[in-house]
Amino acid sequence: QLQASGGGLVQAGGSLRLSCAASGRSFSGYAMGWFRQAPGKERDFVSAINWSGSSTYYPDSAKGRFTISRDNAKNTIYLQMNSLKPEDTAVYYCATDPLLQVVVTTCPLAHEYDYWGQGTQVTVSS
Repeated sequence: QLQASGGGLVQAGGSLRLSCAASGRSFSGYAMGWFRQAPGKERDFVSAINWSGSSTYYPDSAKGRFTISRDNAKNTIYLQMNSLKPEDTAVYYCATDPLLQVVVTTCPLAHEYDYWGQGTQVTVSS
């Protein structure tokens, strides 16, 4: 089970740090990712990280502003979000899959992930 937390209301230009904690089983050997979904829109890829944290991938919308990291000892991944914009407003989800690879052809695709956490709402006011 994946539990995301850390969302909230922040002004444009502000920062938030999301966490995603795994329980019931260890996901420390799996790559993991973050997605987001705004009302009426598709679920968009935000970032992914391999099992060791040595490889990460971001879409252009997140590069330079968001940083994904993980602490395998705590079975937790994080998403540090800086310079937030109103268009970052969405429900943010963490996800993983035993077969996931952090490569551009697979990790941005939601259907590559089998395990999803409940989302955490991020609202950025202008």
